Parts: sequence; C-alpha cells; structure tokens
Amino acid sequence: MDLVDGAALALDLPGVIEAPHFDRRAFRVTRIFATLPPDGLTMNAALAPEEQAMFCRNSAAFAPVNGGWGRQGWTVIDLAAASRDEVAAALELAHARA
Repeated sequence: MDLVDGAALALDLPGVIEAPHFDRRAFRVTRIFATLPPDGLTMNAALAPEEQAMFCRNSAAFAPVNGGWGRQGWTVIDLAAASRDEVAAALELAHARA
C-alpha cells in the first residue's frame, strides 16, 4: 500500500469528498473519517475504540494516534506494512461511522 492506494480506497467509498484539513488531505462524508498526513507514509482512520483495539491487536501496521485523539479511536495505519484488505476494512468501518 502507498499514499495513492490509500487515497483511492477512501475515494471509492460512497459519497466521499476530499478536502484539505490543516496540513492534511481529509476524506469525509458528513464528518472526516480519514486523513493523510504530509509524511505520505501513513493514513489515519476514525475507528471506534473497540475497532481500533481489534486492528492493533491483529496487525503491527495499526497503532493508536498519540494522545486524546487516539483514545477516541483515531488510528495510524502504516501504509507500507498494511495489506490492501486491512486498509479497506478499516476505511469501510470509519466511513460507516462518519
């Protein structure tokens, strides 16, 4: 996975638009559900805390975002380490919550 793949997966979900959010690319329906930081190596997804725990437990490619955002379920995805199926599953869950 890479930045282009991550963005394409997010944009393939129903009703998604891309817009800047501070220094990031953000993907939203009603709310932002995923962002691409400027590092180009990771993607953040807004999961429920229990979904975040499942992904982090099952894959080294997933980790909570530092601080309060991470405790709310925001999750960092290492795009190089994650499979396409893992990223797609995380984005589908985040999209459904948005």
